[in-house]
Amino acid sequence: MGSYVPGTSSERQQMLKEIGMEREDALYADVPAQMLLTEPLDIPSGMSELEVRSSMEALAAKNKVYKTVLRGAGAYDHYIPSIVKYIPAKEEFLTAYTPYQAEMSQGILQSIFEYQTMICQLTGMDVSNASVYDGATAAAEAAAMCRDRKRTVTLVSAAVHPDTVNTIRTYCYGSNTELRVVPCKDGKTDMVALREMLTPDVASLVLQQPNFFGQLEDAKAIGEAVHTAKAMFILSCDPISLAILPTPKEVGADIMVGEGQCLGLPIAWGGPYLGIMATTAKHMRKLPGRIVGQTKDDAGNKAYVLSLQAREQHIRREKASSNICSNEALCALTAGLYMATMGPEGMKEAAKQTTAKAHYLQAELCKLPGIRLKYDGPFYEEFVTVCSERDAVLSALDKAGILGGLPLGEEEILWCATEKNTRAELDRAVSIVKEVLAK
Repeated sequence: MGSYVPGTSSERQQMLKEIGMEREDALYADVPAQMLLTEPLDIPSGMSELEVRSSMEALAAKNKVYKTVLRGAGAYDHYIPSIVKYIPAKEEFLTAYTPYQAEMSQGILQSIFEYQTMICQLTGMDVSNASVYDGATAAAEAAAMCRDRKRTVTLVSAAVHPDTVNTIRTYCYGSNTELRVVPCKDGKTDMVALREMLTPDVASLVLQQPNFFGQLEDAKAIGEAVHTAKAMFILSCDPISLAILPTPKEVGADIMVGEGQCLGLPIAWGGPYLGIMATTAKHMRKLPGRIVGQTKDDAGNKAYVLSLQAREQHIRREKASSNICSNEALCALTAGLYMATMGPEGMKEAAKQTTAKAHYLQAELCKLPGIRLKYDGPFYEEFVTVCSERDAVLSALDKAGILGGLPLGEEEILWCATEKNTRAELDRAVSIVKEVLAK
């Protein structure tokens, strides 16, 4: 790595002289001889920029890129305006690290502040943090916020994304607390079972809206039942859907969490994403991560600072309620740019078109003999069908350059459509499915 350090040979010799050494080897005098590298590593020699580019392009060519995507399940193919991709690529944002020195990090701090502000406007909540790693982590962190000495059990609906459930389970295992899964009925959280499971040791319930099966839950009624049991209500939401659906605040959520990938982040083979967390003022001090605030400097000019961060996350980890010490600043900047570019009306239009196209796809598929809708309830962008020729259908779509829905169970498919899908694309997909079923 020495060749990458911006220091000349003479400068390095001067530094050695200042500390009373003649050779760099002397710096490792205390390292056992058998640990020292005495000959070059057995790795390929370096390549030129052109060779690296050609090699990377060859690797990228092995990926299969689908022109039409009809799969969601946590990662959604929404349209991303070009400016949302351009600005985060600027080096002052792309290379910036955690803003410890506020006076040197005003641009990054402002971008986080604007992101937090827009998340609060979108969700109706009072305060948002600087984001955590992804939506599943956000849900697990929220559950940890709710536990206390007497209430240690976390309830999670079986209609929550399986990855989120497993992440919460991992957190509970690490903290020696219990996770209980509330069963589903007809694709939604079973209210009868939930009321029976809301025992005095329950700290919180995690609900997803829309849920993993695409169904819209009766979040307000569920929230009321949770609060009646004196537990806390955590609602995991699709951010774009909040442009047309009731906000977490309106349905009584104590904490809102969600995956921010749909806010301008490409699918990109699974990341990086960002976890959204927002809560009421009452629970602000329990939020993990950082909260950026706006203030004035000693000259009276507008300034941004890290106004709240839990120091236990850094220096007293054994007492910490969370060990999240970083933030997804670049992803949060991208999400903030997406929301600012789209604006309230743009996001509402994206949500409306997503809903309309998903319902069109569902109606056309269910006209075909051999396909039926699994759940009858209202949905947003995803729905589940039952098809005995599931594998043949998905294979045919794949050969046509269409990524079909996610296979579930033995004969089920979880379909998704967004505003990016044109009517011609949807009609083509339906015609391919029709051909398969006619054989």
